[in-house]
Amino acid sequence: MQASVAPVTITALEGIPLVQPGDDVAGLLIAALKNAGLIPQPQDILVVAQKIVSKAEDRYVELASVEPSPRAIELAAVTRKDPRLIEAILSQSAAVIRAKPGVIIVETSHGYVMANAGIDQSNLDPGSAQARVLLLPEDPDRSAQKIKHAIDANFSTDIGVIVSDSVGRAWRLGTIGLALGAAGVPSLLDRRGEADLAGRRLEVTEVGFADAVAAAAVLVMGEAAEGRPAALVRGLAWGNAPVKPAAALVRPKTEDLFR
Repeated sequence: MQASVAPVTITALEGIPLVQPGDDVAGLLIAALKNAGLIPQPQDILVVAQKIVSKAEDRYVELASVEPSPRAIELAAVTRKDPRLIEAILSQSAAVIRAKPGVIIVETSHGYVMANAGIDQSNLDPGSAQARVLLLPEDPDRSAQKIKHAIDANFSTDIGVIVSDSVGRAWRLGTIGLALGAAGVPSLLDRRGEADLAGRRLEVTEVGFADAVAAAAVLVMGEAAEGRPAALVRGLAWGNAPVKPAAALVRPKTEDLFR
């Protein structure tokens, strides 16, 4: 089913404080929505930066506590990265896809192919960048569902939630937003069987709906010191299209022609 489009607005949420382990992310988002005068409506989508979710879930790793394995030491020599960081990356990886000076691309335990297993050292607490790193959420779809449940209950509504991260892409420069986790949205929107403008039946078209929304939202959330880790997207609707988690966006290995 096609997602219908009314005028679309994307509103970044201001005033969300620096998140600490154990913080109630949903509560912080609810307060930010209320402060902005935004009452979530059904099929609004709240895009939330992975970083604040990981921080609240205490996904930190102290590098001083990491003992590099021989494999990590070997890859550190290739990439010229801290072997402790490489060990942290390997702990979150199912496979190493490519390593060269300055770059290591892996398949994460979630099935994502990305640099450094999504491990982050930017926008952490001041003074901690060389001391610890931040992992992706253990289960981003579950994290999105938890936020959705709390916001739906508070506002008596039925919204979508996307946990986003900024990633690079093969063959393209620059980063864009990507949906790591999702709840309440058709992450993969199946258009097969519909007709195009000429009346031809679509045979292969599936839309990466959650990724497209995440990419749009990141434009207003920012990538550096903006301090806007969430945005409300309004005006998209998808009728009765079935809800699917972000995990549905991972291409099965049997269809992977690139590795």
